[in-house]
Amino acid sequence: MKKTKESLAVAVCETHEKAEQVVKELQRSGFDMKKLSIVGKDYYEEEKVVGFYNTEDAMKSWGKAGAFWGGIWGFLFGAGFFLIPGIGPVVMAGPIVSSVVGALEGALVVGGLSALGAALFEIGIPRNSVLKYEKELKADKYLVIAHGTQEEIDKARSIMNYNNEIEVAIHH
Repeated sequence: MKKTKESLAVAVCETHEKAEQVVKELQRSGFDMKKLSIVGKDYYEEEKVVGFYNTEDAMKSWGKAGAFWGGIWGFLFGAGFFLIPGIGPVVMAGPIVSSVVGALEGALVVGGLSALGAALFEIGIPRNSVLKYEKELKADKYLVIAHGTQEEIDKARSIMNYNNEIEVAIHH
């Protein structure tokens, strides 16, 4: 049996509000939320405790973007928080989490990329695009990644790129 090759649509969102809007639009369209990942930096400039924890299949969060991540974790499958050298504290949800964990556990190093970069490369994103996405994350932007068949990704791309406001790239 021939396995269908997965494609990816990656949207670079300027703010967490835009990223949340993209996720909600994909959910409304019927896109399988188990095939959606989101990655963004977290911040620690606050004087109070910042934390993330998982109890009874519900992820909880506090901090500046706590409401955003708390809402996103209600939609997506899997969540993680990592301190990635060169990028800083990164919060993510969706299938990308297992790819990052696999990269860390397997000590996967791809040409000097971070663990996140190695995970992005491993799921099929070309090295030059990985470097671009790492730069976008350093600039406090968010990545929304749709995983799926070419047909699913074509549909996701049209939703993610509504009004041509958000840059979306397709990777095969």
